[in-house]
Amino acid sequence: MTRGGRKAEREAPERRCIATGRSDAPSGMIRFVVGPEAQIVPDVLGRLPGRGIWVSAERAALQRAVTRRLFARAARQAVNVPGDLEDMVEKQLARRVVELVSLARKSGQAVCGYEKTRDWLVKGEAAVLLQATDGSPREKSRLRPPEGANTRVGALSAAELGLAFGREHVIHAALAAGGLATRVVEEAARLAGIRGQIGADDAGKD
Repeated sequence: MTRGGRKAEREAPERRCIATGRSDAPSGMIRFVVGPEAQIVPDVLGRLPGRGIWVSAERAALQRAVTRRLFARAARQAVNVPGDLEDMVEKQLARRVVELVSLARKSGQAVCGYEKTRDWLVKGEAAVLLQATDGSPREKSRLRPPEGANTRVGALSAAELGLAFGREHVIHAALAAGGLATRVVEEAARLAGIRGQIGADDAGKD
């Protein structure tokens, strides 16, 4: 319910994964379209024209769609599937997450470094804790994410987090509450799925 007592708007209709047969919200899937020369093109932002073909944001699902030639069946025509399709999707998603974190930094909604991140956590200013996948477990265990679900993201490497903050590498960072933090968590969950990372740590769950 909204503040005025009105019913909240219905969520976006679910889409069916061509590989698993499961239906899910678009935010947990990857959209593809048939592009020029009948090539399958990943549409991470969901903006390209054409009929969408949906695959769950899971590496196994994407591999199944490729190896079993499910894109052609869904498109009802012969299609060309790039040999590096999985890598293309992963790179696009990683770039998307980095860009969102960078936007948060530029708007004052993100900090990085152990001390600044710890300060935000202690003061309750952090809504999401970001930690690099390749940081040492001992180092990362020094900081605990905020209480609640979807408060920790571990889908990016130290170099990728560094790109978002204009540094060579970053292990710890924090996001303030808001729309950007929500989008980072959602996109990082898709990236973690495509990278085959453990959901609890890398899909934004505590």
